[in-house]
Amino acid sequence: MSQTEPIMARDGHEFSAYIARPQGRPKGAVVVLQEIFGVNHHIRSVTDRYATAGWLAIAPALFDRVGRGIELGYSAADMQTARGTMMQIEPAKALLDVAAAAAVVRHAGKVGVVGFCWGGRLAWLAACEQPINAAVCYYGARIGQNLERTPRCPTLLHFGERDDHIPLSEVEQIRAAYPQGVIHVYAAGHGFSCDERASYDAASAALAWQRTQDFLGKHLAGITQPSDAT
Repeated sequence: MSQTEPIMARDGHEFSAYIARPQGRPKGAVVVLQEIFGVNHHIRSVTDRYATAGWLAIAPALFDRVGRGIELGYSAADMQTARGTMMQIEPAKALLDVAAAAAVVRHAGKVGVVGFCWGGRLAWLAACEQPINAAVCYYGARIGQNLERTPRCPTLLHFGERDDHIPLSEVEQIRAAYPQGVIHVYAAGHGFSCDERASYDAASAALAWQRTQDFLGKHLAGITQPSDAT
């Protein structure tokens, strides 16, 4: 069952969150952090997929701090609007919304954060600052500019070797700053996990999904994978 509900951050900001509930008892909780296109059809489908996999999943509408109900596609015009909207939101404010979303689902057990692009950077920052149990960053933008602190919880990072926004030199900087992190690089470009973008790469997306499920299963649900799992 999925629905949109209002929640409130600690600074009094009220915003919406898309919540997807699994059938039966959840294995734990996952906060899904949007790209710069809002909680659009793709992010809702990702959130639903986590629920189908057994997690209580929530996607906070981070753009509500600028305007309610902002959902964008992937055209050049949408990209320009998306970047302009994102730049109006201070990371510290967005992290208040992340914390509020995590609080809503914490009753389900341990909480993980999974973010994409801008959301990937926010997932990294949340892992550095907030009491979450695991984080997954898909092609997190500008993580390399936020290496003064490193995550306090287990963190998995996915990157594309052909990403024109995140050079491999930045991936190596992250690896050097955070050697305990789990980092995978795929033969793909930016946004390779989004099946609504031209950059979608099905094989890379499937492998990243399985690695993410194994990682969250281990750190949130205590599920041990076979030693040869990839």
